[in-house]
Amino acid sequence: MGSRGRPKGGRDWDFEPEPEPEPAPPPRPVVGGRVEGGRAERRRTARKVRRRRRTRRAGEVPLLVVVALCIALLLKTFLVQAFFIPSGSMEQTIRIGDRVLVDKLTPWFGSEIERGDIVVFKDPGGWLKGEAARPPKDPIVVKQIKQALTFIGLLPSADEQDLIKRVIGVGGDTVKCCDNQGRVTVNGSPLDEPYVNPGNTPSDIPFEIQVPEGRLFVMGDHRANSSDSRFHLDEGFQGTIPESGVVGEAVMIAWPYGHWTRLEQPATFRMVPDQARREGRGRRRRRRGTPFA
Repeated sequence: MGSRGRPKGGRDWDFEPEPEPEPAPPPRPVVGGRVEGGRAERRRTARKVRRRRRTRRAGEVPLLVVVALCIALLLKTFLVQAFFIPSGSMEQTIRIGDRVLVDKLTPWFGSEIERGDIVVFKDPGGWLKGEAARPPKDPIVVKQIKQALTFIGLLPSADEQDLIKRVIGVGGDTVKCCDNQGRVTVNGSPLDEPYVNPGNTPSDIPFEIQVPEGRLFVMGDHRANSSDSRFHLDEGFQGTIPESGVVGEAVMIAWPYGHWTRLEQPATFRMVPDQARREGRGRRRRRRGTPFA
C-alpha cells in the first residue's frame, strides 16, 4: 500500500464523484406585469372552468325540456290521459270539476270494453247539447297556454268534444227498463245499482233494445241529469255508441285529493249472463286488474 493507505497501482476504489448541480428552473414568463402560473393565474383558470360548466349546463336545459315534453306527449297519446269533468251526469260517482285518469293502453292489446266500465268517448253527434253548460271561456292568452299544456298532456282537457258514461250493455246484450221492481235488466238479469245518484230512479224512460255488435249502450249515474243512450233511442242504432269512438276507460279520480278513488266494475255486472256467448259468439274478455302500471 502507498504512504496514504491507497493500494498500489494508484486507483482509489472508494472515490465518488460529486453530483452535478441541478439546473435552475426557467424563469416564469411575465405578461402584463404578472407572472404566469402563479396563484392568481390558477384562480383565473378555475373561474374559466366554472363558467364553461355553467354554460354547458345551461345548454342542456332546453334539451331536457324537449325530452320531457316528448315523453309527456307519448304518455298522453298511448298510455294515460287526464280529463276534466264539466257536467254532473255521473254524480255522485264523478263530480263536476273532478279530474279523471283514462287508460288508453288496454284497447291496444285487443281487449274489449265490459259492462260497468266508465268510458270517455267522442260525441256521436249532438249529445253534448243535453249536457250541462261548460265553464266560461278563458282570456285569449290563458286559453292558448292551457291548450298547449293540454296538447302535451300536462293539463286535463276542458273543452274537447268528449263525454263520460257508464257502459250498461255491450254488443249482443238485451237491455230493458224496467222490471216489476223498477230495475234495469241486462239479458234478463236485474241490476242492483248503488252508484245511481240518490233520489234518482234507474230510468223514467221505458225502453227495450238489443245492442248491435260493435256498439255500446251507455247511461250516466245521475239518471235525471244525463243525456245518454235513452234520449237517442229514435236515432240510428237506437242510441248506442260505436266502440271505435271510445277514447279509453276511466280508472281513477286523480283530483281533487279528497275525491281520490279507483273506479272499478260494480259487482252487479258480474252476475249478468253473456248473451253473445249463449248464442255461440264468444267475446274476448279483459282480465280484471290494474290496467296500467
